[in-house]
Amino acid sequence: MAPSPEIPKTTREYRLHKLTGFQDLQLETGPVPHPKEGEVLVKVYAVSLNFRDLIIAKGGSPLPTKPSVIPGSDCAAKVILTGSPTSKFKPGDRVSPNFALDHVYGPPTEATKATCLSGEIDGVLGEYRVFPEHSLVLIPDYLSYEEASTLPCAALTAYNALTGSGQPLKAGDTVLVQSTGGVAIFAIQIAHASGATVIATSSSDAKLEIARALGTKHTINYKTNSDWEKEVLKLTGGEGVDHVVEIGGPATWLKSLDALKYGGYLHVIGAQAGLADIRTIVIPIIQKSLNLHGVQVGSRTQFEALNRLLTASQIHPVIDKVFEFEQAREAYEYLSQHGHVGKVIIRVSKDGV
Repeated sequence: MAPSPEIPKTTREYRLHKLTGFQDLQLETGPVPHPKEGEVLVKVYAVSLNFRDLIIAKGGSPLPTKPSVIPGSDCAAKVILTGSPTSKFKPGDRVSPNFALDHVYGPPTEATKATCLSGEIDGVLGEYRVFPEHSLVLIPDYLSYEEASTLPCAALTAYNALTGSGQPLKAGDTVLVQSTGGVAIFAIQIAHASGATVIATSSSDAKLEIARALGTKHTINYKTNSDWEKEVLKLTGGEGVDHVVEIGGPATWLKSLDALKYGGYLHVIGAQAGLADIRTIVIPIIQKSLNLHGVQVGSRTQFEALNRLLTASQIHPVIDKVFEFEQAREAYEYLSQHGHVGKVIIRVSKDGV
C-alpha cells in the first residue's frame, strides 16, 4: 500500500433516504472508507449535476436505486491513498471515475449497468470516496477540477454518440444538435473540433448565441419555427444531416428522422421533450435506410479517448454556475428550472488533503 498523508477519520456526504425530490437531500457525516486491494481512495473536489440526478431524487429512475443512496455520478478528484502497492495511480493524481465503474470497454451489459454510480451503488456527492482502480481515468492537466467534473456523463455521452456508432463522425459531416444542455453543448464542441458543420436548435435566442460562439454555424429557434426539420433540409440543400444528437425523445423523433440524409444516424440519448406515438417511425427508417444508435454514456476506454481529443483541441467545458457543497439543494433546484447553458457544478473541496 502506498504511503499517504494524514487522512481524516470522518467525511461529509449527501444521502437520499427518501426519493420524493431533491428536498430529501441530507448532509451527513460518516467514516472515511479505506481502500482494499485494487481500490483507490480519492478526495472529491467537484461534482457536476445531470438531468438524471433530478430523476433519481424523485424516484423515477428506470434502474434500481439502493436505499439511502449517495447521489451524483460525475466528479473530479485527487488520489489520496491506493490499496495496492503496484497501483498505476499515485497520491496526487487527478482522476475521475467512469459513469459505470465496470464498463471498461465495448458495449454496455446488464452487469456493467449495475455499476452505474448513484444507482445500485453509491455515487460521488461526498468529500471522500473509494473507487476500483480499473474505473478511474486521469483528467486532462489543463482543466480545473470544476471543468473536469463535467466529463464522465455529459461529455462522454456526446463523444459516444458522435464516434461510437457504425459510422463515426468525420470532418465534413453535418450534425444537428438539439437543445443547449450539458450533452448538447459538448456535442457542439466535439463536432466543431472534428471539422463538422453544426446546426443547433433551442427555444432561446440567447442560448443560440452561445451555441454560435462555440462553433455552431446555423441556429434554429424551434419556438418561432416549429417546422425546424424543414429549415434543416433547406440549410443542407435538401439533403439532410449526417447525424442528429437526439435529446428530445419520441416527441421529436419524426422531425429528426425527416432532417436526416439517406443512411444518416439518429443518436438517441434522452426524452426531455416527452413521449409520443412513434409507431410510424418505421416508414422513414426503411425508406431512407436510417440508423438508430442508442447511447448509454460510454466505456472507460472511450473516456480516455475523449480526454485525448479534448486535450488536442483544448476544449473547455461550459460551466453555467458553481455552488458550494453546502448548497447542494440549491444546485438541484437551479438545474430543475432548465434555464442553464452547459453544466451546473457543486464545489466539494477547495484545498488541503
